[in-house]
Amino acid sequence: MAKKAKKQANGTPATVALTAAGTPFTVHAYDHDPASPSYGEEAAEALGVSPDRVFKTLVADVDGTLTVAVVPVAGQLDLKALAAAVGGKRAAMADPAAAERTTGYVRGGISPLGQRRRLPTVLDASASHHETICVSAGRRGLEVELSPRDLADLTDAVVAPIGRG
Repeated sequence: MAKKAKKQANGTPATVALTAAGTPFTVHAYDHDPASPSYGEEAAEALGVSPDRVFKTLVADVDGTLTVAVVPVAGQLDLKALAAAVGGKRAAMADPAAAERTTGYVRGGISPLGQRRRLPTVLDASASHHETICVSAGRRGLEVELSPRDLADLTDAVVAPIGRG
């Protein structure tokens, strides 16, 4: 019991990973509305940040391998482009239960950082147009802001044009 409380006191696995890496970041908390139709758009609005600077973390299955895609909430994931970015042929959205089990996060709070099992990651190339971007900190209602370069480095991400719209 004390171990769990200590873990929570230190933050989410994402913020713990950022702190351990010595990466500069800012945490932004907001009141999450469970009725919100889009977690990412809700975050952008609550934080007063342009939706092209807030990125959602999606988990897809690329040729049998779970793969993380980080794309702006203002657009959509191009599954063909994701598959191509990792040298695959076919991509489909992963089963939500498998995504939660593998990452250790709940849907709407999946972070590209601090996952239970590190997955191949692709960051949309549009991230490089911004000094900082926001991604989930591992809990609904909690975002971390950091440089896209730091995010790519920490996740060993491929940077490729995988977003559309």
